[in-house]
Amino acid sequence: MALRLSTRRVCAALRAPRVDCASPRFASAATAALKGSSLPQDVLDSIDRDSSLSTPDPHSNSKTAGLVNQQLPYMVPTYVRPPPMFEKGERCYMWDIENRKYLDFTAGIAVNALGHCDPGVAQVIGEQAKQLMHTSNLYHNPHTGLLSKQLIQLTHATGGFASATRTFICNSGSEANEAAIKFARKVGKSLSPNKDKHEFVSFHNSFHGRTMGSLSATPNPKYQSPFSPMIPGFRYGTFNDINAINDLVTESTCGVIIEPIQGEGGVNVATPEFLLALRKRCTEMGTVLIHDEIQCGLGRTGTFWAHAGYPEQCHPDIVTTAKALGNGFPIGATIVNDFVCDHIKTGDHGTTFGGNPLGSRVASYILSRLSSPEILDSIPAKEAAYRKHFDALRKRFPSQIKEVRGKGLILGLQLDVDPTEIITAARERGLLVISCGTNTLRFVPPLIITEAEIEEGMQILGSAMESVWRKGEDVKGTPGQQEML
Repeated sequence: MALRLSTRRVCAALRAPRVDCASPRFASAATAALKGSSLPQDVLDSIDRDSSLSTPDPHSNSKTAGLVNQQLPYMVPTYVRPPPMFEKGERCYMWDIENRKYLDFTAGIAVNALGHCDPGVAQVIGEQAKQLMHTSNLYHNPHTGLLSKQLIQLTHATGGFASATRTFICNSGSEANEAAIKFARKVGKSLSPNKDKHEFVSFHNSFHGRTMGSLSATPNPKYQSPFSPMIPGFRYGTFNDINAINDLVTESTCGVIIEPIQGEGGVNVATPEFLLALRKRCTEMGTVLIHDEIQCGLGRTGTFWAHAGYPEQCHPDIVTTAKALGNGFPIGATIVNDFVCDHIKTGDHGTTFGGNPLGSRVASYILSRLSSPEILDSIPAKEAAYRKHFDALRKRFPSQIKEVRGKGLILGLQLDVDPTEIITAARERGLLVISCGTNTLRFVPPLIITEAEIEEGMQILGSAMESVWRKGEDVKGTPGQQEML
């Protein structure tokens, strides 16, 4: 009975005339008006808190929670998600099912490079879905070969690895890396049929996927331990450690896989000296060098491929890509040179869905956009806008913010504490941001983001940091600090 009365009082309060809660003045007035009511204190505290936030996480009795609770029992629990449920997106914004708006600095983990629901992408999907979606790889279609040719030509035209000749189209980043691993193993067996040349090298803090091959190249105990033993023959080195390369890459090494910029591992950037030494050693040992550009490629650094920003002598034998290639549609690709392709024969690898007409046509359209000067030439100024705000935040919070890493629009802000509270506080103020590595905030927004949107998001982030790191303090600050709130 007491619970029913309390619920009625809450509902009555929620039916009260609405005020503009974005303004602290109105929020305080609304809270003051409820102080004289008979609502329980915890309800009053919750109303007070929510009135100061633009997008507070949905409550346990919300429409969102109801839907989530209905659906979760039927889903394998592989993810822990925050409370909001998103149902609509446009450019750099998303809306949840309760119509609350969020600025997205995550781009679906660097996937939505053209933003959410790009009209051109939607049009191509609609047109091709009415024409032909899937044929299998038993037959030719006009779009798989065109996409393969386009990837090679764009790689050459934009300063990517000059020896690229052919492409294998698949469905995801993990599959692209799985193909690269298999191709490197095949090269090793072909070059040394009478000796073991099957070992593989990857680097600590890397992330290459969740399939057993790509997982074996991802030396993170959290991911590997539940599924051990891993595929034999994998060795792990220290990123940017030039002195260890000769001991790491030997005559037994068939392949080396490396991200020019490690995404999940903390936005760690490979030095030119390291990539040069790695390339030199791989050439000496007849080892296939693979650049995993699934997260850092396709324009995110301001060059079409991240490795194009390094000396040509660094270039790999294979580049893997996915994520932005489909802007949300599942597709991946493994680009190889003749050193690799000469050893691959019919039947060595395959895919049912890979290279389907729908995905290939969509990716072809997306590549035409991501390789355009309109996108690529805009990245340096956007990076500078982020770094300007990062510098201001470091001055405000010198003991909590330690370092800025990355290039273009794959950037990391290294904190000295777990960023979970910051991520939550930002989300409840209308900004989506994610973490990576150890205590690192990761910024991988749509490449179409504007400097005004960067400004908007960074002000929200500053407010979130203020709320978490200066709880209970007088945070009037300087005029410059007030502008950031």
